[in-house]
Amino acid sequence: MKEELPKKVRFVTIDSDLAGQRIDNFLRTQLKGVPKSMIYRILRKGEVRVNKGRVKPEYKLQADDLVRIPPVRVAEEKDTPNPKLEKVAELENCILFEDDRILVINKPSGTAVHGGSGLSFGLIEGLRALRPDAKFMELVHRLDRDTSGCILIAKKRSALRHLHAQLREGQMDKRYQALVAGQWPENRFKVKAPLLKNVLQSGERLVSVNENGKPSETRYRILTRYENATLVEASPITGRTHQIRVHCLHAGHPIACDAKYGDADFDQQMNRAGLKRLFLHAASIQFLHPGTEEQIRFQAPLDAQLNNALKQLNEV
Repeated sequence: MKEELPKKVRFVTIDSDLAGQRIDNFLRTQLKGVPKSMIYRILRKGEVRVNKGRVKPEYKLQADDLVRIPPVRVAEEKDTPNPKLEKVAELENCILFEDDRILVINKPSGTAVHGGSGLSFGLIEGLRALRPDAKFMELVHRLDRDTSGCILIAKKRSALRHLHAQLREGQMDKRYQALVAGQWPENRFKVKAPLLKNVLQSGERLVSVNENGKPSETRYRILTRYENATLVEASPITGRTHQIRVHCLHAGHPIACDAKYGDADFDQQMNRAGLKRLFLHAASIQFLHPGTEEQIRFQAPLDAQLNNALKQLNEV
């Protein structure tokens, strides 16, 4: 059943965990389904007040601020997408760790991290449906739709700020496993190549190595050699879109079953081994817990399809 928007003025007292958030972003969480244009309109008209005064959209909330939120009517409310119940239930089985500040999940391949681009269901929408009482739930980082493995969710704004600081300062260690074409050289420990993102009219993102791109670096380690493929561990030093996939292609060893950057002949061989998805898996993540400051590490096992595909290959 569709939840109706409140018909009365509401007053919300800001707790310390929400301090620092912009008022326009705060209103978007409070008035789900309301277009951004309408949020800016009610701010401009002074219908939203903070401590009885008008504020601009860029105003940053402070602890104990009293926010007046007016009733807003829209022609047709589009609330958070209502994900299918079975998909939501499946996510419960993918959770690797959860406490009051963070949630770590082994994201299935084929699940986008958020809805959009024609998708009604994304990981974050599913988790919000799974935890309807959670006041705050946001992605700390992202994974491509077809990439599986460890992804980190913040359950408090303070935790999100803490974890984003770790990402910026290079304190978060993310390790991926990728099956690539051919024999990865013994002495190739890293790929440094600038990446340029191009967004097509369709909204599809394509990334290429280009001297005008952003500096990017991925470190590599060989895990297992096969007759015509190598299982490598990839550690991104920077966090660019499609970075590992494009760096593998640039090194001459594209990832198995990569629809954008792969090799058709190699992919056919992998299809015969039972592989029908991109072989890129976020195998582990290590960071400082935002509450205890302890170093913690989580590992996500390979799914059955990836494991079975490896069993079909001959090690060398």
